[in-house]
Amino acid sequence: MDDKRKSFLRKLVPSAAFLAGLCCFSPLVLVLLGLSSVSFASSLADSLYGTYKWLFRAAGLLFLAAALVWYFYRKEGICTLDAVKRNRTRIINTTLLAFFLVIVLYLLWLYVIVHYAGVWLGIWE
Repeated sequence: MDDKRKSFLRKLVPSAAFLAGLCCFSPLVLVLLGLSSVSFASSLADSLYGTYKWLFRAAGLLFLAAALVWYFYRKEGICTLDAVKRNRTRIINTTLLAFFLVIVLYLLWLYVIVHYAGVWLGIWE
């Protein structure tokens, strides 16, 4: 993998995982900034994660897809269907790698880092 693709994935993957995990991270930010109480943040986290988690995950996935399309179209110059057919393996491998890394980073971000930060702040148990 060339340096241009590595650099792009280093920026894209954490951004998509962060966007998908905002459902539980935003109440933490509100508490840390002193804009809400712990009980409000807990109810907000329950509401956002319980009802709207799929919207946040879909936003992260759409961001990932849009960024990959932009990357291949603008940076790699793959503009026609013939170019897509010629570079099919590279496109598929890069997309699968990015998707897998976003899932792994999302799981680490939301269920390890954000969870234990919330436990430390007393927002959830």
